[in-house]
Amino acid sequence: MNSSAAAPQSKPMGWTGWVFFAAAILFVNGMFSLTQGLVLLTDPNTYSAEINGELLVFDTTGWAWWNIILGVLLLASGSALFSGATWARVVAVVFVVLSAVSQLLLIPVQPFWSLVVIAIDVLVIYALLVHGDEIRTDS
Repeated sequence: MNSSAAAPQSKPMGWTGWVFFAAAILFVNGMFSLTQGLVLLTDPNTYSAEINGELLVFDTTGWAWWNIILGVLLLASGSALFSGATWARVVAVVFVVLSAVSQLLLIPVQPFWSLVVIAIDVLVIYALLVHGDEIRTDS
């Protein structure tokens, strides 16, 4: 049997740049989460708001540490994406889903910001799941 008749390599379709874009967005999202966490630690009144006549108060210390941990994880997964490894894409998708869910909790307080971050997270998930393996083929 001819060894050159192995499974054909898929050809990159131009989405390799989108995977690098996803990695860059993970860096930016990680920096934003880290900054949010640090602001929350220094100013505990940041996430208290009045919504429909009711006072909404978050446990800012716990929320601050959640943002710091998520920011570090997003930064790490963004840097791991440049390797093209499948595990890096899986980990990045998990952390981006966590980012989107945490932004979902902030919709009552910051609706515009939360919806923008969720939309970008969905774009990153799409780029990683649909075209993530092309980064390996292009390398």
